[in-house]
Amino acid sequence: MTDEIGKQANGGGMLYPFNGIWPSITDDCFIAPGARIIGDVHIGAGSSIWFNVVIRGDVGKIRIGARTNIQDGSVVHVSSGGIHTTIGDDVLIGHMALIHGTTIDNGGFVGFNAATMDNSHIKKNGMLAAGSLLSPGKVIGEAELWMGRPAKFKRNLDAEMLVNNAKGSRGYAEIAAEYLDEFQNIKK
Repeated sequence: MTDEIGKQANGGGMLYPFNGIWPSITDDCFIAPGARIIGDVHIGAGSSIWFNVVIRGDVGKIRIGARTNIQDGSVVHVSSGGIHTTIGDDVLIGHMALIHGTTIDNGGFVGFNAATMDNSHIKKNGMLAAGSLLSPGKVIGEAELWMGRPAKFKRNLDAEMLVNNAKGSRGYAEIAAEYLDEFQNIKK
């Protein structure tokens, strides 16, 4: 795919169709330069997709909620056979993460260089630690911390950790708005 057949998103990243379906991105999303979003993808209000992220909705759907951030170098994909990827609101996905055929509920957290596999599920405010691998079909319960390769339950998250995760999500939304404002001013 070349940039000649794509469209530039707010922020400089690129959108591409697959089988005639274009990504649907709200106007207030920041899509950083180098990011590539392909096919049946919807991204909600105030979300941010950072540098060199690939989101590929080709053999299934990808739905991303509001104020979610997917950090630099991450890959989000689906699995053939109808396994879609659904990411809720206020989700933090760390640098170099791999999300594949997974559901992540509101407030979920995926650490740096972590991976989720087909039919896995991170429930509300659940957390997959940095470097961890969530095996196919595994479920992280509400406000649980899992870690390891393969990931296993470690402990329940305390109130302080939940507050910090929410602050992280808000912080990314704020800096994304700054980036988007600067991008729009440069384009004028």
